[in-house]
Amino acid sequence: MRALLVVNPKATTTSGRTRDVLIHALRSDLKLEVAQTQYRGHARDLAREAVEDGAVDLVVALGGDGTVNEAVNGLLSHGPGEKVPRLAVVPGGSTNVFARALGLPNDPVEATGALLNALEGRRERPIGLGKAMTEGLPDRWFTFTAGLGFDAGVVGRVEEQRRAGRKSTHALYVTQALRHFVTQREQRRSGPVSLEMAGLGPVPGLALAIVSNTSPWTFLGNRPVYPSPLASFDADLDVFGITRMTAFGTARTVRQILRSHGPSSDGAPSSGPSGKHVVSYHDVRHFTLVSEEPAPFQVDGDHLGSRSRVSFTGVRRALRVIV
Repeated sequence: MRALLVVNPKATTTSGRTRDVLIHALRSDLKLEVAQTQYRGHARDLAREAVEDGAVDLVVALGGDGTVNEAVNGLLSHGPGEKVPRLAVVPGGSTNVFARALGLPNDPVEATGALLNALEGRRERPIGLGKAMTEGLPDRWFTFTAGLGFDAGVVGRVEEQRRAGRKSTHALYVTQALRHFVTQREQRRSGPVSLEMAGLGPVPGLALAIVSNTSPWTFLGNRPVYPSPLASFDADLDVFGITRMTAFGTARTVRQILRSHGPSSDGAPSSGPSGKHVVSYHDVRHFTLVSEEPAPFQVDGDHLGSRSRVSFTGVRRALRVIV
């Protein structure tokens, strides 16, 4: 199989020596070309070129969720289709939500072994993805989450800290979330975001709106976090929101999220967070988030600035992934 390995040399949890070992292992089973990313968006450009050239059957992303998201957007730059190469992932970031949601080991060496076994057994699965659309800007595919409002503001704060030299850790996210909560006093009473969905009147006052394409939403260390436990790669999108972020109410909702879990082994559903100020919808194909004023926006943990209106679509069987 002809494959392109897209490597983020700044990936948090892989050293140069580890990457060399992984490349050697992959070359034992693949006709492998290796490309290192050199700038933000480079993984997208490399994957897009691979599609347009028709030179590879498989794109392997070695990096964190940001690298994976860029590769996916490159692969689907002309939309889903049979000619789009398959995707494989070797986790190299600090959290690796997408890889772990697929059931892959979080260790890059173990994940490479799992990938080689999947290739030998010809195991792959089609997955659904989310697509975020803003008028006047390119569409953006996402693999596990998007958000408008509070959570995206936290992501923006973390990115500022990383640009200042801080290492991306779960403690950094928690610290920035607490600081953002303290500074967003107005949104504690009522947020600026409204949810618009066919067959439903507008749902106003959201301080936080999380869109999930799968579950869990993220991880705190080894602990999965489930605001939308039923979200799945085999369904459309889930929406979770909070309309009032008081200290007591938010703490209660956070406890519920941390205690939630995905469907059990027999497929029984899990109940997610509930309460007076909680908004939750499952398996929605189309909807729009509208903000009274530009609000922070993120996809797959990548802060994209501020948006006033973003429409979302769930696209089933959008991509084939080696698992």
